[in-house]
Amino acid sequence: MNWTQELIDSAIWLSQVYVVTLICFGLTVWFLARRTVWGRQFWQLSGGYFSPRRSWKPILTIAFILFLTLAGVRLQVLFSNWYNTMYSALQDLNEAAFWLAMWLFAALATVHVLRSLLDYYVQQAFSIHWRTWLNNQLLGRWLDRQSYYRTQHLEKGVDNPDQRIQYDVTVFVQSSLTLSMGVVDALVSTVAFTLILWGLSGPLGLFGVEIPRAMVFLVFVYVLVATLLAIRIGRPLIMLNFLNERFNADYRYALVRLREYSESIAFYAGEKVESTLLRGRFAQVISNAWAIVYRSLKFLGFNFSVTQAAVVFPFIIQAKRFFSEQITLGDLMQTAQAFGRLQDNLSFFRNAYDEFASYRATLDRLTGFNRAIDEAQQLPRPNLNDHADHLSIRNLTVHTPNNRLLIDKLDLSLTPGDALLIRGPSGAGKTTLLRAIAGLWPFCEGDIERPQDHLLFLAQKPYLPLGSLRQALYYPQIVSTREGLLIDREEQKEAAVASSGSAPQNLDEQVETPSTVTPLATHQDPQAREILEQIQLGHLTDRLDEVNDWSRILSLGEQQRLAFGRLMVAHPKVAFLDEATSAMDEGLEDAMYRLIRRHLPDTVLISVGHRSTLVRHHAKQLNLKGNGQWSMSNDLPA
Repeated sequence: MNWTQELIDSAIWLSQVYVVTLICFGLTVWFLARRTVWGRQFWQLSGGYFSPRRSWKPILTIAFILFLTLAGVRLQVLFSNWYNTMYSALQDLNEAAFWLAMWLFAALATVHVLRSLLDYYVQQAFSIHWRTWLNNQLLGRWLDRQSYYRTQHLEKGVDNPDQRIQYDVTVFVQSSLTLSMGVVDALVSTVAFTLILWGLSGPLGLFGVEIPRAMVFLVFVYVLVATLLAIRIGRPLIMLNFLNERFNADYRYALVRLREYSESIAFYAGEKVESTLLRGRFAQVISNAWAIVYRSLKFLGFNFSVTQAAVVFPFIIQAKRFFSEQITLGDLMQTAQAFGRLQDNLSFFRNAYDEFASYRATLDRLTGFNRAIDEAQQLPRPNLNDHADHLSIRNLTVHTPNNRLLIDKLDLSLTPGDALLIRGPSGAGKTTLLRAIAGLWPFCEGDIERPQDHLLFLAQKPYLPLGSLRQALYYPQIVSTREGLLIDREEQKEAAVASSGSAPQNLDEQVETPSTVTPLATHQDPQAREILEQIQLGHLTDRLDEVNDWSRILSLGEQQRLAFGRLMVAHPKVAFLDEATSAMDEGLEDAMYRLIRRHLPDTVLISVGHRSTLVRHHAKQLNLKGNGQWSMSNDLPA
């Protein structure tokens, strides 16, 4: 074999096939995106990433990955020819040809290793960039217009959005690239090795009929029949994989709730109930896992049987020609290698069916997530109009999700410095009214004028974000810190290197989360310390920059006082307080309201509460009586 000419032919082949593959790949993606359900799902999720209007880099990177994939196919063809050269040299006892084959192998192997490493890097970098873009897209849509909150009002909500953003995005990106490049590799390799097998195979008599180039036809028939049977056996895996993702996410969510409400569960001694719930959800996971195992046994058992039978098949067919000296040992070994490679390529769709089933399930979950966001954003909203400093409500009617009337045609107007107390029996719609004014409640209609940006809501149980106490105090403002990550990257690298010499014993000790963060100069003012003193949390001033789970460290009363500190930081035009002092004694409650009135005299306060002690701090009262009825009264605070 003239290897110099072989290399020239390889360059010509690679350039020609690359152009054809690019065109076919683009047309296939266009066709699938327009004509198939899962193709439209894919384009809905990632069409924006591949749009040239955004950037040409993704398309150019895919084109380069295609080139590397085709180069890998051509290398496999060259390796196939090398097998023929090497085994022929052995059969002829040609030592010079044998050592030349060894040098050729060294050159081919070097190119193969370099191509594989480059292909790995480019694919991983592309996956990371794609995953980053898609994560930002879904996260942005999830946070936009309170979709994360409003989806709970849908007739059929979305389960486990955390998993869909964090896990399903990763699986989608990796599987999209793996499956698409796998298809290209399989199809191009099929053509290339079919030509090789065509040149090596001979006629075969079957039932008195001589079939020319029989090996080629037999392998296609063999794999086609096997693939059809495999698809029939493996089809239930699509639904089983979908259920596997859902049941595992439900179980993980239940475990998170156990940690989140651990104190309440401990007070109730609710371990038996929680154990029953957790074991029940885990039983769903295990039941579905066994169903996957039993179905996979059938699927894999069939695949293994087909694959093993294909090992000896080419030797049996070519044995007669070899022993009659029509072909050499090199031809025989290349036939077996080409047959195996062709069988693997044609079997790609059969062997990858399980992965494709998981991919379809992931596509369904991500598109279902997108659909839920769209539906949430289409839910009705009251007419919100921006006004610099006052709150005005006209003809506001509020219903429950099942259309029960809570408030009928409410009218009220509050100017700077006004304080309104909303009272009424439980279930009358007090908190729901606050949600409607904030624009969160979809089951209402009317006109609301309020400041669009300068609002702050204090819940009965305040939300404390992960991070330092200073960040919790400034929330929802962003406190910039010198550390961009909770774990330092250099420390991560050092820990990884340190663990490479031996089996790591305790990685938690090697990579520690810092206990403090250093705020930038813009947030190193003394205001935070002064506010903590004023809200009677002065004992925490030295822990302002300590990173911890403050929702577990602080009592509910302390958390509520910290929320009053947020009011002093934010200086809102309108503040909503929903049972915001329920965990304080009457003395602390009085002190907090007087503090706010002293520092924020022009802020409109709207409070919800049952205590009579709140009356003295509110000149106006709105009494909700249920069934849509309400009344206003004006009482001067004592």
